[in-house]
Amino acid sequence: MISECLVVEVGVTGDDCPLAAASRAVPVTIDARPPQLRADGYALLQFAAPDDDRLAETLDADPRIRYLHRSRVDGRYSYRCLSKHPCVVHELVSVGLVVESLAYRDGDARITGAVVGYDVLSGVMSRAGETVGVSLERVYPLGEEDDQPVARRWNLTPRQEEALRAALDRGYFDVPRGADAATVAADLGISKSAFLERLRRAQRALLEQVFA
Repeated sequence: MISECLVVEVGVTGDDCPLAAASRAVPVTIDARPPQLRADGYALLQFAAPDDDRLAETLDADPRIRYLHRSRVDGRYSYRCLSKHPCVVHELVSVGLVVESLAYRDGDARITGAVVGYDVLSGVMSRAGETVGVSLERVYPLGEEDDQPVARRWNLTPRQEEALRAALDRGYFDVPRGADAATVAADLGISKSAFLERLRRAQRALLEQVFA
């Protein structure tokens, strides 16, 4: 039995899969589930994005996409479709990467997942070296506390976690800031005041636990 499981964060640039191309054309963050490869060669894609009709129009115009469906949930759109085009994620999953989260922004992808042991990590990175623009950004051991979702571990609501993640991904905490509150709020499909309230509540909850 292998006792060590590693969390890995991977960045992907230059992928020309439909979701990467769509995020390059439309300034939104696409939060996707790992694609499910079917026996007929099509991949089932499930993803969510802020309310922006341009994304649906871009995907609908992509000849690689079939059966695009969109539904509105909590101010965001949830999508399902089939894609005939393979993506880098398939390559990494095939050699042992267990994908936990996948997000596309400005044509780039950020993947967080896990591998069981360094041998599997070596295989994943070897395959990554054969694909476009894949870089290993961070590796660390998975502890028992990491088996819990972030929101539960730090006593945050799902909306507070979402606000924190979006702010971090868009550079809201950078110096100088990569995006202002209005921009991050637009990505989430909520008002600026709602975003700031969620962010402040999340920060307070985190700080209370850190300094406790």
